[in-house]
Amino acid sequence: MKQRPALTAAAAALAVLAAGAPVAYAALGNGSPTASRSAPSGVAARGKAYVETRLFFGTERPDGGPDVTDQQFLAFVDEEVTPRFPRGLTIQDGRGQWRDSRGEIERERSYEVILLYPATEARLRDAQIERIRNAYENAYAQDSVARLEERTTAHF
Repeated sequence: MKQRPALTAAAAALAVLAAGAPVAYAALGNGSPTASRSAPSGVAARGKAYVETRLFFGTERPDGGPDVTDQQFLAFVDEEVTPRFPRGLTIQDGRGQWRDSRGEIERERSYEVILLYPATEARLRDAQIERIRNAYENAYAQDSVARLEERTTAHF
């Protein structure tokens, strides 16, 4: 009988997530489950094709050195990211975890940088983003900087 509250809680959590998903996807536009639905009558489609790139920067150093500080990370953004994306970006604090090459779960404080740029600039931006990733990996002895991309629409 003890399993019943856990199953009820899990079902409630899934229901909340499922209810929120259409709202989240509705804001994304192309490539989302709601993209195939037509806009309500009388509502004009807004936005242009953009790419959203999210980069995930860890702060612990695999070589045992001191963690990357907020000041170091913000200086890195000022030197490496802002010159390549001067129109703007978003930085979010995070907590991340992954299984390392030894099979151990590693947890660390991290940063997420969100870049949004016109889809027509994707080829140019790809090289710039790779330079950012390589610069951080080299500067702070990181194994990698994760990169996630989605095509979307944006209206400003």
